[in-house]
Amino acid sequence: MQTTKSTRSTALGELRLFGNVRVMIVTALLIALSIVFGKLLAFNIGPLRISFENLPILMAGILFGPLIGLVTGVAADIIGCLIVGYAINPLITLGAALIGLTAGLMYRLPLLRNLNARLVCAVFAAHILGSMVVKSIGLMVYYGYTIQSVGLRIPLYIGISIVESAVMLLLLTNKAFTRELERLRRK
Repeated sequence: MQTTKSTRSTALGELRLFGNVRVMIVTALLIALSIVFGKLLAFNIGPLRISFENLPILMAGILFGPLIGLVTGVAADIIGCLIVGYAINPLITLGAALIGLTAGLMYRLPLLRNLNARLVCAVFAAHILGSMVVKSIGLMVYYGYTIQSVGLRIPLYIGISIVESAVMLLLLTNKAFTRELERLRRK
């Protein structure tokens, strides 16, 4: 893929967001939300975790870019494990990072003109790579789960992806939310 002046300026603009204090504050809030959703409001049944811990990570990647999404995923997983007392699993952390990175990258690819379709594709691609593949491998390698037990994660994350896509579509079609988001990104 060739980079054009507009894609370079977009990438540089998103890199500029790292120094934006307001974006850092919102990112910290998204990290905190991910920890609460994933570690405190989750239902664990063997290899299955029913939670919306990835929603804030997806939002960070889609709203602020793939790098901020990656940082949000890593920070949420490591801090959450330290708070709750879980052992840090590098493959699970990598999966969380890939969720933010993949969502941010897929949302920015100009393959689909329709932003809503691009959002849904970004959420599903992030969950396929991060949740269904990498995190499942982490569960098998570190905790000895079988392929059959982690296979149950596929329909679970299809359902979670549908719900998370709907929530994000509602947020991004809300005029007040998008107005505040643009104000946040400008400063």
